[in-house]
Amino acid sequence: MIVSAGLILLMIFGISLAIIWLVNQKGSQENTKKQESTIISTDKEKQETASSSSEKEQIPVKNQEKIIDELIASMSLEEKVGQLFLARVPIDGQLESIQNYHLGGYLLFGRDVESETAASLKKKIASYQAASKLPLFIASDEEGGTVSRLSRGTDLVPEVFQSPQEVYQASGWTGIRSEIQKKAEVLHSYGIQGGLFPDADVATDPEAFIYDRTLGLDAQKTSEYVQISVEELKKQKITSTLKHFPGYGNNRDSHVEIVYDTRPIEELRSNDFLPFKAGIAAGADSILVSHNIITSIDETMPASISQPVHDILRDELGFQGVVMTDDMDMAGLADFISQEEAGLAALKAGNDLILSSSFQEQIPFVLQGIQQGAYTEEKLNESVYRVLKMKLAVGLIKG
Repeated sequence: MIVSAGLILLMIFGISLAIIWLVNQKGSQENTKKQESTIISTDKEKQETASSSSEKEQIPVKNQEKIIDELIASMSLEEKVGQLFLARVPIDGQLESIQNYHLGGYLLFGRDVESETAASLKKKIASYQAASKLPLFIASDEEGGTVSRLSRGTDLVPEVFQSPQEVYQASGWTGIRSEIQKKAEVLHSYGIQGGLFPDADVATDPEAFIYDRTLGLDAQKTSEYVQISVEELKKQKITSTLKHFPGYGNNRDSHVEIVYDTRPIEELRSNDFLPFKAGIAAGADSILVSHNIITSIDETMPASISQPVHDILRDELGFQGVVMTDDMDMAGLADFISQEEAGLAALKAGNDLILSSSFQEQIPFVLQGIQQGAYTEEKLNESVYRVLKMKLAVGLIKG
């Protein structure tokens, strides 16, 4: 009987310990849940704060429309037309040209930077902005490799910008993003908002004119390159420019001659259009149109002044951003139409921005065309809206 009583006491003691352990475990689990709940709540608050902060940085679409509409309503006809010209910086009268022609922006070339120091270039660009009633869009071709104005200057960049091929072969997509980040830092430091890249051309022939400026790979890889570039440029608040629509391919150089591209439209759709589609889907700010004559689309006009080419860009590919011409002084266009007429022809075809060395002749001709009904003020306003929206996106126009 004594043994039985002892066993009973041991059993009672064991049961008590078990109950105590269970109670402690329950309390521990509840504390853990509370901690997890607190962590989740804190993370959610952080995410909401970050989201709220990001939203504050972005001007709501309705406010953007209001800002731009009010600005356009306050502009004279001459000011509106001037906004559609991204002009090559003239040798003389640089500040006077900004004021007299109400230019939308200046495009820097080698001669504009090669004798400058970092300090003097910043000062020069700042003087351009100070002379302009509306903020100027300042651009410089900075594809990297053979096309980089700043890299040709004296100590204007920490290290020469490499070509997309060099960067990709050395460090893949991570390198592409990193190179854009480095470029953006340099461009911002000078007050430059556009680098006129990425090159969306698909060129796989090393002998092709455009090859060294491209990724040098097929349409799929080029599309990926374009998408990544547009996304990173957007993060860095530098304007993206896809070029050279409808796609250079392995054709000759329109800088020195009129180029006829005889490829079928279906080949362009299944190959050359793909990187442009990828860039548009990623939110590209602008697309630059070549001077090549694409015979399957329009066998009579260079692409830059061809309405059918622009119709494909707007209606088939659905692009709503800024469409710009290639440099109007290139032989591919200059040997085809007079510089005086070229500006108006480009606007009538569907361009919003003209890369011009002859704006002094082209702007009066456009104003005359509006007065004569060859180009409507409604179309003018649509293009001005797109240009101002692009300026707003990179912070030139404040909300």
